[in-house]
Amino acid sequence: MELLPQPILDQLAANGRANQTRIEAGEDTIDFAPVVKLFTPDGGATWLLSETDPENPDIAFGLCDLGLGYPELGSVRLSVLKAHRGRLGLPIERDLHFKANAPLSTYAERAREAGGIVT
Repeated sequence: MELLPQPILDQLAANGRANQTRIEAGEDTIDFAPVVKLFTPDGGATWLLSETDPENPDIAFGLCDLGLGYPELGSVRLSVLKAHRGRLGLPIERDLHFKANAPLSTYAERAREAGGIVT
């Protein structure tokens, strides 16, 4: 299974371009729903990604939880996620059944309260 197929990359890029346009216009950014959920099958890490940087599509923005009880909004390199192997040597996987039902900020608020991402 491909971690990030082209339709997902396209949506992440479109969201990033939309927010870049809003920033350049002096407007507030859009609180997009996560486009994709990634996780470590042999660990507790989870990422909910909503957009990529238009100037560097290897950098994605989203809610990152390394399984240590401190989820945070931030950026991550897609190339690092694609190359990562967990304790048992397993790669990061995409949750094929994930369907976002709220904007990223709502997931972040829930994660802070729970000490980890709740989907």
